[in-house]
Amino acid sequence: MTSMNNRRRNAPGIEWPTVVLAFFCYGTWLAAGLFLWPSYPLLALVVLALMAALQSSLAHEVLHGHPTRNAQLNEAFVFLPIGLVWPFRRFKTIHLRHHADERLTDPLDDPESYYKALWHHDELPPAMKFLLKINNTMIGRLILGPWLSCIGFFIDDAKQVLAGDKMIRKAWLLHAVGLAVVLPVVQFGFGIPLWLYILVPVWLGQSLISIRTFAEHQWSEHPEGRTVIVERSPLSFLFLNNNLHFVHHKSPTVAWYRLPKLFRERRDEWLRMNNGYAYPNYLALLKAYAFKAKEPIVHPVLRRTPEPGRAFKPRVRARSLNGLGSAPVPAEPPKE
Repeated sequence: MTSMNNRRRNAPGIEWPTVVLAFFCYGTWLAAGLFLWPSYPLLALVVLALMAALQSSLAHEVLHGHPTRNAQLNEAFVFLPIGLVWPFRRFKTIHLRHHADERLTDPLDDPESYYKALWHHDELPPAMKFLLKINNTMIGRLILGPWLSCIGFFIDDAKQVLAGDKMIRKAWLLHAVGLAVVLPVVQFGFGIPLWLYILVPVWLGQSLISIRTFAEHQWSEHPEGRTVIVERSPLSFLFLNNNLHFVHHKSPTVAWYRLPKLFRERRDEWLRMNNGYAYPNYLALLKAYAFKAKEPIVHPVLRRTPEPGRAFKPRVRARSLNGLGSAPVPAEPPKE
């Protein structure tokens, strides 16, 4: 922790590579829509998808306190949601909660876990169980994953807004302001039908991010063994080096462009620390799990029995990074 704090104190006031990256992302997005789309529509759609994915990675970088030491200024760098789906402040709250490594993969306390609690899975209709089974393969995750995660997220947030959560409502209102800029640009500035923008750049952009998230975490008795390292990939830039995900989890304040050097300097130590949960590249993952589930749907250890109150009062009022909101009801893992 001390070394992490020292790195934060020694970090530059403005991380210019990230600033340049933000201008590159939005500038390329505009250029693809304004200049590529009229003459090369297929190429334009691919570039727009790549920029939607890059903007998602950039939002992840920003929520961790980059590229400046001012949170409001940082948020301005990713305020326009060209990927349409995720409100930045919701992403920030959810993802920072996910960084509690001792709770990683918990179906209830880790908001980014793909595991289900046993009793929750048992209550699902057969059609949903079938979709989750497909979603646990890598090809299924690329095709179905964006839709399942978005729909579930929308429903959950709508319920919380209706229940009176003002911070979630504010996050969505700010997101709506950004959409009020992005959607007219796409429809009238680019001339791209919104349905096509959703079905190609948005869907494909999220699918690209799903390549990274597919195997980021697995259950392990030891928290260090729950987070993956993918050593090399041509997608590293698109993911802002988050393929080195264990390094990021252990050093979340380190800027994206410093992660590869940090990994190279201590490669053997990093691999030893995460119990060797590593792959040489994403192609190896695809070959192994294209049509095969890497993990079970139901968590193999945690949340095996129903917990009174969790189904009816899953959240409590709490103060988040953005003010008063809600948080999951904490619960200890069942004792075997």
